[in-house]
Amino acid sequence: MGESQAIIESSNHFSSFIQPLRHYSSIELFAGAGGMALGMEKAGLHHILLNDFDKYATQTLKKNRPEWNVVHGDVGQIDFMTYKGKVDLLTGGFPCQTFSYAGKKMGMEDTRGTLFYEFARALKESEPKVFLAENVKGLFSHDRGRTLQTMVDVFESMGYEVLSPKVLKAIHYHVPQKRERVFIVGIKKEYANKVKFEWPKESNVQYTLKDALKKGTLFSCDVPMSKGQTYPEKKKKVLDLVPAGGYWRNLPLALQKEYMMKSFYLGGGKTGIARRIAWDEACLTLTCSPAQKQTERCHPDETRPFQVREYARIQTFPDTWIFEGSMTQQYKQIGNAVPVNLAFALGTALIQTLNDIEDLEYASV
Repeated sequence: MGESQAIIESSNHFSSFIQPLRHYSSIELFAGAGGMALGMEKAGLHHILLNDFDKYATQTLKKNRPEWNVVHGDVGQIDFMTYKGKVDLLTGGFPCQTFSYAGKKMGMEDTRGTLFYEFARALKESEPKVFLAENVKGLFSHDRGRTLQTMVDVFESMGYEVLSPKVLKAIHYHVPQKRERVFIVGIKKEYANKVKFEWPKESNVQYTLKDALKKGTLFSCDVPMSKGQTYPEKKKKVLDLVPAGGYWRNLPLALQKEYMMKSFYLGGGKTGIARRIAWDEACLTLTCSPAQKQTERCHPDETRPFQVREYARIQTFPDTWIFEGSMTQQYKQIGNAVPVNLAFALGTALIQTLNDIEDLEYASV
């Protein structure tokens, strides 16, 4: 393992690391560049299948873990029946899509044609003991809450007890980033009233951009130099005027109006626009493109977006994790990822539940 892997450095702070009682197997759908998969692996889970439709993401997975069974292509073409009885955990971060017929109480058929449907189909066919679904924070309010309720109803109809979905803030799990995601956990009903899942405890240690990019507790060396996008000259001149920790309101009034245009008059903070991150704060949520307007994430000292390896550090990927494809594709993969350390914390909590199920089954023999 690489000397600068954040998970190794910071896992010392996880007092709740749980040793798996046996070899637990996992399937991950919509795996992307491997943030979730890597964190789960560090927690002790073994992946028997990973799938994604993005060819660059699957190239990244294959490059870093040639031993993983990575399947590129349409999830709808995968037969999960072959994994029935062989998988303990199913994970995946499917996109948030509206179910046009939600509320008709057709169960899984309500969701046909969506990627959630494919996740549900994988669950139904492979019958893992536990599942973990991940999504954007906006899922709670999407379609006035009907989207989330439909998902829960489908999972329940397939024999799973679903915990109340929860928003986890990455900054509480050794990630130097203010990222928030929704997680949904389900346990097979035959076990659900005998075991419980406990969400990972929030750490009292919070990391900053300095911890991400400089040698310290989180990483054992400074971030390596790498390629990165640049700002157009006009934008650079604007951001040159923004101090570390500042944003568009730190600009002269005339420039504020010119840069923000109509948005200037709409009210609201919009604190992510023309934003320069300070060393002593956690980074705002990374996006798929570091230089796009409205979501600038400028380096504290230099007027430029974060480089690829800096982006990866902020998501707690190890420096040894190589991203395939063009620079644009690499940013996209990293920006879409579940932070590795957050996935590690969740993986540890899931292993505790799987251990409890294992104890149950052993006792019943």
